[in-house]
Amino acid sequence: MTITQASCLTLIPGSSNSISLHSSTRGPSSTLSPPSCMTLLLGSNETLSLGSSLIFSDTSTLTLSSQQDYFEDNSIHAIPLDKNLGSWDEMVGTETGQFSLGFPTYNTMDKDTTAFQSIPGGAFSEVVASCLVDMPGKRDDGTKMALVENVITLQESQDALEVDVEKRTLMKKMMRQIQEEPLDSLSSTVRWQAMETLTQLSHTPPVLGVRERSELVNTCVKSVFSLPSVQAMQEKVEAKVEAIQTLYRQTLDALQTLLNALFVEDPTPAGLKSILEPLGPWMNSGKTHERARAVNSNVSVLNHVLLTLPFFMSSGFPALGLLLGRLILRIGDPDEEIGRKALDGIIILYTILELQKRARDKEETNKKELYESNKRFLGPYNPVCPCQNILRVIAEFGDFLGPQQVKDLLLAALEGLKGSSEARGKDLGEMMQLASEVTISSVLEWYHHRVVEVIPEIMQAIYMQLNHIQEPRAREVALLPVSLLASSFMTEVVVALLTCPLPLDSNGAEMWRQLILCKPSCDIRDLLDLLLMSLKEKPFTKKGRASIVPLAAASGLCELLSVSSCVGCVRRIYPQLLLALLIQVHYHIGLNLSGRVALRKDAKKDAQPSVFVPVRWVVKVVKTLLLRMGCSYEATFLEDQGGWELMGQAENHHRGVSLLARAMVHYSCQELCRILYLLIPLLERGDEKHKITATAFFVELLQMEQVRRIPEEYSLGRMAEGLNHQDPIMKVLSIRGLIILARRTEKTAKVQALLPSMVKGLKSMDGLLVVEAAHNLKTIFRGQDRKLMDSSVYVEMLQVLLPHFSDSREDVRSSCISLYGKVVQKLRSPRTPAVEEQLMGTLVPLLLTMQDGNAKVSQKCVKTLFRCSCFMAWELPKRAYSRKSWDNQQQTVAKICKYLVTTHQDSAFTFLSQSLEYAKNPRASLRKSSVMFIGSLVPCMESMMTEDRLNEVKVALENLRHDPEASVCIYAAQAQDHILASCCWNSWPLPHGDSWVCDPATTHRWSPSCKSLPASHQRCSWIVQALGSWKMALKQ
Repeated sequence: MTITQASCLTLIPGSSNSISLHSSTRGPSSTLSPPSCMTLLLGSNETLSLGSSLIFSDTSTLTLSSQQDYFEDNSIHAIPLDKNLGSWDEMVGTETGQFSLGFPTYNTMDKDTTAFQSIPGGAFSEVVASCLVDMPGKRDDGTKMALVENVITLQESQDALEVDVEKRTLMKKMMRQIQEEPLDSLSSTVRWQAMETLTQLSHTPPVLGVRERSELVNTCVKSVFSLPSVQAMQEKVEAKVEAIQTLYRQTLDALQTLLNALFVEDPTPAGLKSILEPLGPWMNSGKTHERARAVNSNVSVLNHVLLTLPFFMSSGFPALGLLLGRLILRIGDPDEEIGRKALDGIIILYTILELQKRARDKEETNKKELYESNKRFLGPYNPVCPCQNILRVIAEFGDFLGPQQVKDLLLAALEGLKGSSEARGKDLGEMMQLASEVTISSVLEWYHHRVVEVIPEIMQAIYMQLNHIQEPRAREVALLPVSLLASSFMTEVVVALLTCPLPLDSNGAEMWRQLILCKPSCDIRDLLDLLLMSLKEKPFTKKGRASIVPLAAASGLCELLSVSSCVGCVRRIYPQLLLALLIQVHYHIGLNLSGRVALRKDAKKDAQPSVFVPVRWVVKVVKTLLLRMGCSYEATFLEDQGGWELMGQAENHHRGVSLLARAMVHYSCQELCRILYLLIPLLERGDEKHKITATAFFVELLQMEQVRRIPEEYSLGRMAEGLNHQDPIMKVLSIRGLIILARRTEKTAKVQALLPSMVKGLKSMDGLLVVEAAHNLKTIFRGQDRKLMDSSVYVEMLQVLLPHFSDSREDVRSSCISLYGKVVQKLRSPRTPAVEEQLMGTLVPLLLTMQDGNAKVSQKCVKTLFRCSCFMAWELPKRAYSRKSWDNQQQTVAKICKYLVTTHQDSAFTFLSQSLEYAKNPRASLRKSSVMFIGSLVPCMESMMTEDRLNEVKVALENLRHDPEASVCIYAAQAQDHILASCCWNSWPLPHGDSWVCDPATTHRWSPSCKSLPASHQRCSWIVQALGSWKMALKQ
């Protein structure tokens, strides 16, 4: 191998010190100071024969090797560097590559100057770094070869942006090379060389960002720490034991040098944190050699920090709690060497903190003396009982631990509990559990007063860590902070637990049980009071956002109810809890908490996750409370009656609550008196939902004998006020309450006097509520003296029921029609005009609804129609009482219409208006029967029809000819033909320009001789036209 003299030669050292050598034909002006490692970088005009590489292995040795030599005999040629030699003028030993070098010694200006600082401006235009590394072994095709080649070109330019881009580009290339290295073997120097190059880059501005530095450290640490132990690698390649040992040591040294260099690059708290954080998880590894590497690296960085002090840490030592906690756990490591090293790291850390404190106080201190003093103070390491060292360390670090540091210290203790004993080994698992328990207990015993403000963060961290802790004993240790903190800060702990994700999984439930089981009965009462307070809150924040606090409180109560020893404490405030939960059921109906809940993490993977509905969860807690309080009969009654489902529905919530209260009265629940007296003040509090739930329960309790003791203003007075309430549900509940009170003799007369107000309040109300109220009112109607009863009340009741004959719900239609007939039965002669007018307006609705196609409804219509006929002395055709369909029964419809117009001519237009109104009904059956009725009614009203009325009929029928229901289209067309034929047959004057008269054949439409007319005068069948209209409607 030969080396010719270069016009420019530059040496860049691999340390934090600024070292460079420059040799030029114009005259030597070079400087060099001893680095730990130097790499030769050749300019563009330099040559190395035989593809050789030049390496400085240390401060005194220059190593040259060629590719040829490396493959053949793996020879390495070392050359001692004589510091006293002047300059290198000759080169000898062309075969061996040996030559003598001489450099004038020169001290660098400053430790922190960059590697390129001493190069004179314009000395070279670019620097090319290349490194070819070959290791003996097998390639993919028979020879294993690792190649790392990186080129950086630095122009003579002051463009900082360009330098920044080039630095980051090279850094990414080095990281990629490191990532491509195998993690199960150490077969090349790629890692070492790449990290050496990265170390050089750290001296080049600009400084890396925190995120980039953290990513770099992560990559290097993972690549090195993941390697098997040295013994394992040596056993794998027995022939190269020493080489592997050397390469392993060099690789670890290169990593440590890089970490130290990165700290020097940015000696700030943020910079130090970005280096230490990636090391943390490796300190809890289940493999001894990985923990040892992590601890050694941490201690080495801390030692470098100590030697580099002072540096600015105005915000305190970064992540002090986490670092201290991880080192404390390692004191208890089964490997004594790791424990001893961890304690040494803690001593260094304590020394750094002491120096920082004294620097703030402007005290001068000798670092070495302070370190030795702390070593005696915190040591020595006790391998037999490392817990003594742990307790001593925690006690002495108190001056440096604020709220965040104490929290981080606890989190570090929780980290040590992760993993299973199988993965970590039994000894390691037991030692970590012991060290964590000692740490948690002592920290919370001595510093619990400092963590009040961070309790929510601690609870959240425990919840998250429980996902990774499987061992039962380890989980017990992880839950210790819950009970220890609750002993002093119950309120804060409960508030923190209320933020656990919902629905509660096994982790959240276990945290609640830990809080419950470790508390005496007096504290359980306090806990219940806190839960009750949360249950009284609305599930909304002040800004209108959904809040999970009440729902979480209900979940916590459910866990508390699962503990038998707590049942007695629950009974103390059972009425308050029950009412608060029932009100929460009402609040949570339709409440969307999609952004505030999480899927259960302990659910089976194969199982389909069930949708979490908040209201169902609260209903479940109500059911659990009843069962635990011994109300099993009541719970079963609600189950049989569907009360639980009703309770969770917006339109039926009050019915579900009433059903529960009715069941508790029926089965004589022991707590009813307490509930009754508690409800009285609640009736006037809260918003509408609060009042509806309280009133629904209170109304049913009016059946109790104890109600007699309540002043009338709180019973009858409240119910009377409810009749004027804006909410229809409150009106119905008030009617129910009054009906119950009317069962008592002393209240009957007063309640009957309120009957007109009750009936009047039912107008414009939903059909279901009308039916519910009307069933209650039957009691009053039944008990009234018919002679003294004012018929106007009956008329108002009939007016309330009539609009619901066409309700879309079958049970509403059926009930209202039946109730209508029963009210008619109560009527007595003489008939007043108001009664006659009301019943006359019932004829058409009953006739049309009878064609509903529903047997139950039709039967009710027939019965009610018969009662109306009896009272009004109508002589309707017998077919009017038939439930048979009017299809193909046009003569029957015509006969009924003729009777109505003939007998009740004054009401004919009322009949027409009602039938036109029913033609707009959403139900097709009613539209069809109304069209048939109109087709027969209009011809009977020939002498009364006006142009406006006829136009109204025409527009309605034209619209119905495009109905989506085919039968409606057909009968609408038939009705048109029937009306037109009747108009022409009876010489009805049609409106001028009427579109119904479309051709001359119109005048002969019903003529018996129309078949003899010419084809041009014959009109198509109405059925064909109807089908055509229907098809057009479907296409649209």
